[in-house]
Amino acid sequence: MEYLEKVLSTALFVFFIYAWFSVSYIFFYSFLGLFKTKKRTIRKVKNKLRKFVVYIPAYKEDAVIVDVANTAMKQNYNKKLFDVVVIADSLKTETLNKLRKNNIEVIEVSFEKSTKSKALNFAMKNVEPLKYDVALILDADNVMKDDFLTNINMAFNRGFQVVQGHRIAKNLDTNYAILDAISEEINNNIYSVGHRVIGMSSRLIGSGMAFDFELFRKTMKDINAVGGFDKELELKLMKSKYVFEYVENAYVYDEKVNNATVMTNQRSRWISAQFYYLRRYLLSSIYHLVKDFNLDFFNKALQMALPPRVLLPGVLFFITIIALITSQSREVYTFGTLFMVNIIAYVIAIPRKFYNKKTLDAVIYGIPNIFLKTLLSIGKMTKANKTFIHTPHTNTKVDESITKKNKFKV
Repeated sequence: MEYLEKVLSTALFVFFIYAWFSVSYIFFYSFLGLFKTKKRTIRKVKNKLRKFVVYIPAYKEDAVIVDVANTAMKQNYNKKLFDVVVIADSLKTETLNKLRKNNIEVIEVSFEKSTKSKALNFAMKNVEPLKYDVALILDADNVMKDDFLTNINMAFNRGFQVVQGHRIAKNLDTNYAILDAISEEINNNIYSVGHRVIGMSSRLIGSGMAFDFELFRKTMKDINAVGGFDKELELKLMKSKYVFEYVENAYVYDEKVNNATVMTNQRSRWISAQFYYLRRYLLSSIYHLVKDFNLDFFNKALQMALPPRVLLPGVLFFITIIALITSQSREVYTFGTLFMVNIIAYVIAIPRKFYNKKTLDAVIYGIPNIFLKTLLSIGKMTKANKTFIHTPHTNTKVDESITKKNKFKV
């Protein structure tokens, strides 16, 4: 019995250290996210309007891809300086015809195991050198604000070669969509704004991101990830010391999930990819931190070690309650304090527009369900990075309440 108590005490202490690091990291960058980012110039380049290619990989996205591609054509950027290319995987013939009828370039692909990285590599394979300056990646449900390319181009004029736009919800129609939207904005605050405030690289998020075309093509050639290709992409580029800019006023609207099952499957895929790349790159990031003080690369590897957002406060709360019931006052204080700091970090990272009754309802009725489903799916997460998990999309319109607040126009 005494031996078991020592084991449990040691395990609890190890978890406390891990939780303390995680909460401290999240709180630090969440606090920094309250400040305004400065527009930095990292190298002198010629100011110009660059030639963009907008890649939209679409796997069985017949419900949304036509409207999304048509909207992408309506940018207030020089029409001769951007092409919209749909990489069509398993789309219906009628969908392909509609796209081509609207002068949208279509590249048809077919793979035994479909992945976004395969689709993008296929599309870039035979593009002639210097045809494009910038490759911009969208998901099949993404809708760009009409000045998106203009704002991204301005970042390239300040010398950046990797630029992330501000992905934001385009629908708030269910409790889970609201939670998904809030989660996105917390990430924007912590991993984009908070990092850029002190000059560190923003995160990449898989869509609404732009790259120097040849840099992107060269880097992607060695990436064949089933899930989380953006994670491997950002680690490789950070290892090479590229700095990622974040353009907060470059909005790209993204469909948020409308039920707990889809959200849990999506998070399982992300979490699986996160810990897979942690194992692959942690030692390398430590080596490059010591060798050439590559702080961005090391910091990104540390991010991969952070626990899932929905699980951390839930576990801290559970331990606090158990300690309270068993009269373990020290544990009540330590884990209870961590829980409160964790919650405060999330609260200050949430945009003020979400401070309303709908959000409160979503938290009360949605968070417990998501927590339990995520906890139960942990055993299946090892498979999520080996199998392509498609998130279905059906929403083609941007919620009017959101467009008014962000002066959206198409």
